[in-house]
Order: sequence, then structure tokens, then C-alpha cells
Amino acid sequence: MSKLTTEDRKEISAKEYAFPKEKKEPLENAAHVRNAIARFNQVEGVTEAERDAAWKRIQAAAKRFNVEMDESSRKELKPSKAKKS
Repeated sequence: MSKLTTEDRKEISAKEYAFPKEKKEPLENAAHVRNAIARFNQVEGVTEAERDAAWKRIQAAAKRFNVEMDESSRKELKPSKAKKS
């Protein structure tokens, strides 16, 4: 997966992010959808309602890009590991 530059991020519509208000976890291709799934529990500073909405956007993007998801619910994701200092 290629890393997005600041300019690339500016060109992505807010609706193409799992968390559009925060512009976190872009969903514009299959690689980014897989990454959004893997990093879902690492996103901080969002409400449970925002997480629910983000999960629905991820599921829709996964379907659009033919990304197979093992998890049918965001509750099935492994919890993120605490950062080591």
C-alpha cells in the first residue's frame, strides 16, 4: 500500500474516510480498506456512534472493492494493544 501524501489526503472526499470528521482511515481502494479494518481499534477520540457509522462505511467499501471480511461485527475485532513507552 502506498502512503498518502498531504496533497493526496486533501483530494480525498470526506465521505471516503471511515471517520470523515477526523479524516482518519481512507477507504478509496482495497489496500486502504484492509488497513482501516486492521487499525479500527487504534482510532482515538471518536464516539461509539462514530465507530458504528465508520464500521458501516468500512463494510460498504469492503463490498465495493471485493475485500473479504472475517468479522461481521466490529465487536469481533481484536482489541488494540496499548502503546509501549
